[in-house]
This record gives sequence, structure tokens and C-alpha cells, in this order.
Amino acid sequence: MSNLTHVELLWLEKRIENWIRFGHAAEEQILDKRRRILSFAPGRIFAFVRWTSNDFGTIISRIDILRAVVPGQRCATVPYVRPGGDILLRLSGWPKVERVLQLIDAVEALGIDPADAAHDYWHHVHNRLSVNEVPRAYTRSRHQAWLHRRKIAS
Repeated sequence: MSNLTHVELLWLEKRIENWIRFGHAAEEQILDKRRRILSFAPGRIFAFVRWTSNDFGTIISRIDILRAVVPGQRCATVPYVRPGGDILLRLSGWPKVERVLQLIDAVEALGIDPADAAHDYWHHVHNRLSVNEVPRAYTRSRHQAWLHRRKIAS
């Protein structure tokens, strides 16, 4: 049994598009030209985007920012993610998904890998966007505080 968290990615043009926005996969398995599985080591953070449509338009727009879990650890189930993950952010609806993607771009513009950003920042973004409020921007000073806190905790 693997200690990795596996994410199945599927790409059926203009029907089902599942992709990883950020994160560092430990393994990749290509199943065919439309499907692959990315696997993440325990503790790694990744953003998983799902979009589905039918003949009448978009059915699902969702983004989940997850932390891969250690085998046996409590986790939430998420479609296409085995066994599941620790949810840092979970939003649906294209306007909210688009806003999260913009915030991820803003973190990258600071020269910070979003997978290394403070976990509580993604919780903050989830909470603010869930109630249609504007989240605070991620800053270098907030990131430095996170790095110091993480160093002290380990």
C-alpha cells in the first residue's frame, strides 16, 4: 500500500477538465493520452481544479487546495483524490474559482511557490470568499512569519 495521495487527472476537451494548478508531485503515471495520475507525498500542498460541462454549459467549476495526508490520518474525501486530503480551501462556482486562481498568481508574482505558502492563508481565502468578502493579499512578511513558525514547530 502506497503512502502517497493519488490524484486522477482527466482531460476531455470542453467536457471534463481536471488539472493541478500548483504542487510538486512525487510520481506521475500516464494511463493514456487523456488520463494520468499524479501522486503527492504526505504533507505536500496542491491545488486541484475540476471543470465539467454539458451541451447547456458549465456544470461544475471547483478548486480544492489540499494537503496530502499520512496513511491512516483523518482526511476528507474529494472526487478523483485517493484516499483524500486535508482541505485547506474548497470553493465552487466560476467567479470564486477565478478569484482563487488570481490570488495564486499574486502569490507567484511575489516569487513564492503557492505550495509553500502559509496553510492558514488558504483557510483565510476560503473563509472570506465563502461569504463574498475580499481576502487579504499574501505578503512577503506573512510568508517570512510562516517560515519562522514552521522552523520553530519542527
